Amino acid sequence: MEQHTLFLEGAMARNPLVRLAAAADCDLIDGEHIALVGPNAAGKSLLVDLLTGKYPLRQGSLTYDFRPSATSTAYDNIKYIAFRDTYGAADGNYYYQQRWNQTDHDDVPLVSELIGKATNPDWEQKLFDLFDLRPLLDKKIILLSSGELRKFQLVKALLTAPRILIMDNPFIGLDASTRQLLGDLMQRLSEMQSLQIVLVLSMLDDIPEFITHVIPVEGKQVGQKLTREAYLQQFFATDPVRQAHDQELFATLHQRIVSLPYTHTNFTGDEVVRLQKVSIRYGERTILSNLDWLVRRGEKWALSGQNGSGKSTLLSLVCADNPQSYACDISLFGRKRGTGESIWEIKQHIGYVSPEMHRAYLKNLPTVEIVASGLHDTIGLYKRPSSDEQEACLWWMEIFGIDHLRDVPFLQLSSGEQRLALLARAFVKDPELLILDEPLHGLDTYNRRRVKRIIEAFCHRRDKTLIMVTHYDRELPSTIDHRLSLTRH
Repeated sequence: MEQHTLFLEGAMARNPLVRLAAAADCDLIDGEHIALVGPNAAGKSLLVDLLTGKYPLRQGSLTYDFRPSATSTAYDNIKYIAFRDTYGAADGNYYYQQRWNQTDHDDVPLVSELIGKATNPDWEQKLFDLFDLRPLLDKKIILLSSGELRKFQLVKALLTAPRILIMDNPFIGLDASTRQLLGDLMQRLSEMQSLQIVLVLSMLDDIPEFITHVIPVEGKQVGQKLTREAYLQQFFATDPVRQAHDQELFATLHQRIVSLPYTHTNFTGDEVVRLQKVSIRYGERTILSNLDWLVRRGEKWALSGQNGSGKSTLLSLVCADNPQSYACDISLFGRKRGTGESIWEIKQHIGYVSPEMHRAYLKNLPTVEIVASGLHDTIGLYKRPSSDEQEACLWWMEIFGIDHLRDVPFLQLSSGEQRLALLARAFVKDPELLILDEPLHGLDTYNRRRVKRIIEAFCHRRDKTLIMVTHYDRELPSTIDHRLSLTRH
């Protein structure tokens, strides 16, 4: 007889603010590993909230059968990892740039202080060996790379021996070797008895092989559960039609962007970034060592390297966010750092988005005001935009397909919608230097294609300079003409 580990039938949340568009049915049978897939804002997170019993039901039922677990509560048996780029989820005092300010690391806990203990020492030793976690135990949590942070969060959750492990977009932000490692680890976890894995995925075409079934979610409605093979067959049969349909829209977007008037061309020098023998260290850990780098106006750079190789640290120097830049030989837009220029004089030339920025952006303002904050490089809006600036904000929101969200509070958006809003914020002042650190993080298949075309169109504008980080070569625009690859020290 089948064991229904989790059974949701005709369920609808009591609170209308967290309600799906229709009553939801979802069945997780013992031995199955599930992927919840759907576009941005489809309702995947709302479904997870229902499955975990986060909100009381207006109608329907939710039942669990966690055998052979010793306890019967969802709290003990279901663990949910959102995999946002947080550096200590318990620390509500995290702020943008904290990672680069070594003087603010004193009160940051070590991995060993946050990891927790397993009731079974043998299980703890097995997990530490499986994930090679011991070298991380003495590190400050805020200094972990994206890949190291994933391993920490996974082990922390698994130490409690859950019956069901739910992971939200676990592969985003990871280099190829770390993605392979994490995939192998999850494959091995899927083979363990009494552990079922549920992945929440926005990349509709990237379903790991250990997944047995897929539940599509779209328009805030939960679809019928399919086998992995049936879902992929369906997706690849319909995707070419969607791509052909999108080409006309993307061509229109391209033309609109390249035809924009040039209103912010106040930098006419040849050198945008010059680093000479730059080294960055935190304690005994070397991040960058004797790095020389010259970026000229109009060049399009791809910045690559393994997790922990220093890519985000390097960008923090260019964006004037890292205090160590004053001790280094760095020139930005023809001016040497520390010769009297202000941070804001540097930032006026730059449009920037990164996982750190997304993590720290906790302002619950209307989305149009979040976009407008990019005009003045602030976290939050402290100066009312003019009518022309307001028009520019709405223009870029339309380009990114989020103009209908102009009045929605930022923190009520899905993670993918938030990323699109922060991208519009980066583009809104038509910057001379565009710095994109993992810009397609968490975006669904369609929005990844759309944003890639927007970036390509922007790169066709006169004298625009691009520095872009991604761990997927297919996400890079065709305009890339230079590459810098960092190695981990």
